[in-house]
Amino acid sequence: MIISTGSNPIPEIVERAQSLADRLEVEYKPRGTLSLTKLVERYQDQEVLVVLQEAVRLLRPGMPPMQFHPSMGFVRAKRVIKGERDPMLDAAGMEPGDSVLDCTAGLGTDSLLFAVYGGEASEVTAIESSLPLYGLLLEGMSHYITGNEKVNAAFRRINLVHSDHLDYLRSQPDNSVDIVYFDPMFRQPLTDSAAISPLRQFANGAALSPESVSEAVRIARKAVLLKEKSLSGEFIRLGFSELLRSNSKTSYGVIQIDN
Repeated sequence: MIISTGSNPIPEIVERAQSLADRLEVEYKPRGTLSLTKLVERYQDQEVLVVLQEAVRLLRPGMPPMQFHPSMGFVRAKRVIKGERDPMLDAAGMEPGDSVLDCTAGLGTDSLLFAVYGGEASEVTAIESSLPLYGLLLEGMSHYITGNEKVNAAFRRINLVHSDHLDYLRSQPDNSVDIVYFDPMFRQPLTDSAAISPLRQFANGAALSPESVSEAVRIARKAVLLKEKSLSGEFIRLGFSELLRSNSKTSYGVIQIDN
């Protein structure tokens, strides 16, 4: 993967791009006069992360570009700020101040919800194993600006970690976090999901393992939560009690922890 910028970037953006490249331990390549198409063609065997003044984009040859954006997460976050309920938070039994480990960060929308509802006293850690997605989230969560200051602040509070989630879970002490959350790539994709389809080209598509769930149960104090397609066999396979929702194609499964 390489890091670049838009054309004619201001010094601040160049500095941000170089800093991101250093943190990810990848190369920074000046954009020069190349169009995005030509830039991707030049580095056709690598992903290209483009840092812009008000956005960040991830490109791969032959694939549509992916841009960091909270999407429906922003809508849900504003509802939570207004005091409305959210099915994910209800399923998790989350209370303000609870700590959360999101083992499959993806686009970061669920981590955002946990951070918004949890408030300043909450610790939300998001794990992402894909380096390109990690880079996109790291730049986006650090600099993306919405029209809501509480949402902006919640993004900045999320602790983003580049790791395989099982390795990370194994490293954590017993009973060290309130809620552990999994939202892996569905075994049977929802083909009508415009937000998820671009994610599949970069995300880890491996099935969730029983060992990951066992480690999550070990470190969780309150609950382990799984999001999957409604009536998916993954809930039974992994030992979750499915909470069916009317008029929804997805469900949450929960393992309640009795300490």
